[in-house]
Amino acid sequence: MSTAEKITEEKKITRKDFMTDQAVRWCPGCGDYAVLVSVQNALAQLEKNKDDVVFVSGIGCSSRFPYYVDTYGFHTIHGRAVAVATGVKTANPKLDVWVISGDGDSLSIGGNHFIHAIRRNIGLKYLVFNNEIYGLTKGQYSPTTKQGAVTKSSPFGSLEQPFNPASLCIGAESSFYARVTDTNPKMMTEIFVAAAKHKGTAFIEILQNCVIFNNKTHEQITGKEFRDDNQLVLKHGEPMIFGQNKDKGIVLDKTELKVVRIGENGITEADVLKHDAHAESPNLAFMLSRFTLPQYPVPIGIIRQVDRPAYEEQLHAQIKHAKEKKKAVDLNQLLNSGDTWEVD
Repeated sequence: MSTAEKITEEKKITRKDFMTDQAVRWCPGCGDYAVLVSVQNALAQLEKNKDDVVFVSGIGCSSRFPYYVDTYGFHTIHGRAVAVATGVKTANPKLDVWVISGDGDSLSIGGNHFIHAIRRNIGLKYLVFNNEIYGLTKGQYSPTTKQGAVTKSSPFGSLEQPFNPASLCIGAESSFYARVTDTNPKMMTEIFVAAAKHKGTAFIEILQNCVIFNNKTHEQITGKEFRDDNQLVLKHGEPMIFGQNKDKGIVLDKTELKVVRIGENGITEADVLKHDAHAESPNLAFMLSRFTLPQYPVPIGIIRQVDRPAYEEQLHAQIKHAKEKKKAVDLNQLLNSGDTWEVD
């Protein structure tokens, strides 16, 4: 190896550059460990300068994240990570701002912030760890807990219809929505890299396992004996084919998506719908968001990825335009302009 090659090798950014000296404290077997490694790998692949990266979290097990990534970070209050992250991104659009949250933190107390961040298309990389439970507070049901689930706060079974994060996200006009499992670090890293490059809000739902309070809640999706038949792995431009023998597909039948078997009733691979993550219309993406077991496989991968102006870019362009259009005035003149009243 030449001297130049040695210098290049020494300067190469790796995952270790984003590891801190803090002991990682999650329960043994928690899916959060895999997410952390995947994020660190993504940052290394992107060759990010750690001074340009900020992690903002709310409250919950996932929200310890900023302590474990050697970048800037804020551990905020329950449900308010998006509000703080919005301030950071709008104040300094050059920063890469990541929001780390859970299904309770984002979809319960933080639900309004979740919807409006997506609607505005602020340049945040928004990761929600969905384990369908409140883990930090010891096992109460959350907004995504399955109906009928027995938990600490629903001893006779939850009566509530759970939120569907995918439908909620796409309904709020998301420009980027992806879903991935904590059992697939390779795909997580790929999706995090794609999210980091996306302008606007990139929302990633991570199906994450809580080994203590909701163990195997995603087992029908992630288990080795189930995943081939129950996961629809989506890649832009490729046919929606799944199954252990790759013999099942998705077709559009009038106004509905249906599961078919390739080779039966004259169905061929050519009949199978190709995934278009970049389609301007959100209609098919929304239909995919409604896929649930056992009738349909669960879509995994980037479901929607379209170009839209980012909020912070438009905001700063508007400010620049306003400054150029109006002459500077003193504060007293500004305060006494427009609609004013004199009170005796």
